[in-house]
Amino acid sequence: MSQSSFWSNPYPWYRTMRETDPVHFERGSWSVFRYNDVQRVLSEYAIFSSQYMGSETPLEASLLNTDPPRHRQLRSLVSQAFTPRRIAQLETRISEIVSELLDNVAAQGHMDVIADLAYPLPVIVIAELLGIPTSDRERFKHWSDEVVGAGQSGGGNAQAEMSQYFLNIIEQRRKEPGNDLISGLLDAQIDGQHLSIQELLGFCVLLLVAGNETTTNLLGNAIWCFDEHPETMEQLRAEPDLMPNAVEEVLRYTSPVRAMFRVTLSDATIGEKTIPAGSGVMAWIASANRDDEQFPNADTFDIRRSPNRHLAFGYGIHFCLGAPLARLEAKVALNMMLERLHDIRRDRNAPVELMPSFILNGYRKLPIVFRPA
Repeated sequence: MSQSSFWSNPYPWYRTMRETDPVHFERGSWSVFRYNDVQRVLSEYAIFSSQYMGSETPLEASLLNTDPPRHRQLRSLVSQAFTPRRIAQLETRISEIVSELLDNVAAQGHMDVIADLAYPLPVIVIAELLGIPTSDRERFKHWSDEVVGAGQSGGGNAQAEMSQYFLNIIEQRRKEPGNDLISGLLDAQIDGQHLSIQELLGFCVLLLVAGNETTTNLLGNAIWCFDEHPETMEQLRAEPDLMPNAVEEVLRYTSPVRAMFRVTLSDATIGEKTIPAGSGVMAWIASANRDDEQFPNADTFDIRRSPNRHLAFGYGIHFCLGAPLARLEAKVALNMMLERLHDIRRDRNAPVELMPSFILNGYRKLPIVFRPA
């Protein structure tokens, strides 16, 4: 079986590992597959540390790879841009962007969900929050894919190129502050000290990459799930208020992020196995979200599932800061698609292309056909 074929349906492997070897050691690294174990690895930062790559690049200096107390300080700053009130205020703008993107394709009866909607929407939203030109979004896509290992490298150094780009933007904002997130971060202080350049770059890169990849995958995965279970589209057209539930089930059933990595700071015992200090640990979120011990009939896609305590956005102090924004973008975009496009189905005559990543779960190309409303 090819690697791409395996990652198109790794769920039988996840089940086998949960049942037979839930704390697995291979090639110098450990993996955990059960819900309770994954949740523990994600939440016990004093044992399972995120601070494992140093700070050589902006992404490595970001919230993603920082432990308390610095993590708490950094997160308190950037979270001001992601309060429920601020996110709710974005709904009108998100609706405008979705409407414009659908206007471009509605009359032709076909589209690529990724290229025409799922990618440009979150990138435009994040670019506007940061105060950078959305006209550069093709560059953002290239850099973002390269950083997460999902790109087709054409040479060059994506992190270095992206860093230089943001350094130029930061310098512009120093001279001419605006009403944007970068200007706000430049002005912000922690205990009387401003953020370092590396921390500022970390925020910019993390927001661009995380705001792009996760939401893009969520939207593409949702359309895939709806195509596999077409009755859900009729249910959602009849009851649009079910969409938030449907989004949560997509997040659980086809998690946009398959796994997160941690390093043990001390010996850790999980089940009957002891993981030595200094070990790498892969927490398989996508496996945890299919654990029957937590989710009855876990391999069934059920948009009315409740409760639904999935781990798709992580858990504990590293719970995804942009989760409310991703949920809002998905709700608005999917409801507008179902309102404006009828008989949505995957185009069986056009190839689907999976994202070539074992960490991220999504599509590069997802062609659909439909009948305009």
